[in-house]
Amino acid sequence: MTTAPARDQYQGSQTAFITGISGQDGSYLAEHLVGAGWSVHGMIRDGDEARQHLPGVVTIHNGDLTDARRLFQLIDEVQPDAVFNLGGMSSVARSWQEPYEAALATGAASIALLEGAWLLQQRTGREVRYLQASSAEIFGNAAEVPQNESTPIRPVTPYGAAKAFAHHAVRTYRSRGLFAASAILYNHESLRRPPTFVTRRITLGVAAIALGLKDRIRLGNLNAVRDFGWAPDYVDALTRITTAHQPDDFIVATGVSHSVKEFAQCAFAAAGIPDGLSRVDTDPRFHRPVEALEMRGDPSKISATLGWTATTDFQRIVQMMVDHDISIVRQHGLAALPTD
Repeated sequence: MTTAPARDQYQGSQTAFITGISGQDGSYLAEHLVGAGWSVHGMIRDGDEARQHLPGVVTIHNGDLTDARRLFQLIDEVQPDAVFNLGGMSSVARSWQEPYEAALATGAASIALLEGAWLLQQRTGREVRYLQASSAEIFGNAAEVPQNESTPIRPVTPYGAAKAFAHHAVRTYRSRGLFAASAILYNHESLRRPPTFVTRRITLGVAAIALGLKDRIRLGNLNAVRDFGWAPDYVDALTRITTAHQPDDFIVATGVSHSVKEFAQCAFAAAGIPDGLSRVDTDPRFHRPVEALEMRGDPSKISATLGWTATTDFQRIVQMMVDHDISIVRQHGLAALPTD
């Protein structure tokens, strides 16, 4: 049965607490909620200066996802109506280098945030909602393509294992009476994607080649297949899930997949470089020890239940990123590119 999100219930005079607010998704979500009349609070680590995309009305708090006491303190101080957990280690590759840190910040921190939200609800007698930014990495090398909400959870990376822990924690607290929901996010890109991610490495590298500053770019596994979406679309999905009538888990994806090789090919074409793939070198340093071969999500549940669909197709995403990065590299030169 189709159920529309309870938007009128959460328009204006609501307070959100966002972890990971200085990241790609956090900054778009802050803009989205401020535009809807919410009061927005966000947590950043000490020394994190990445605030350039945040609206000036956002209240910033210092904290660390590995410090449970501080997380309890912030939730008690902010008194949010909704907690959006977008924080944690965002790089799958880095999780292989720092698996314990990934387990703490991406996995265990969810328990502290869920417990803090549940305790606040118990103390105040009012509903507190919780949204977990889950990941397609929880499915690992799934036997079925596309994956849906019933696909077995079998992660093959430390990042995926940490996200799987958080995903199960959400279901545990939902059974306890907390409005706890998960958005199982597939790859989503934007002009704010950090340069260390393969998509941004590609578009920045292509921009440098187009401007005559480089001859070649180095990439890892070109055969990995992913479902690439547009981050602002996915932030709209996060809001719909959090303001729905019932808490649930939802795949957030386009339903269409492309290889990293196709992404690079499309980026070169967007820059007007016909022989682009001949300028790509594969570098074993960028290969992961274990990697899921194809991730493609089935968004039919969120489409039928909450009316959400992706609005930006693959070619448009790549074109916007290349155009943006040509401007960035023209302004900053090779300093805009990630260091290998």
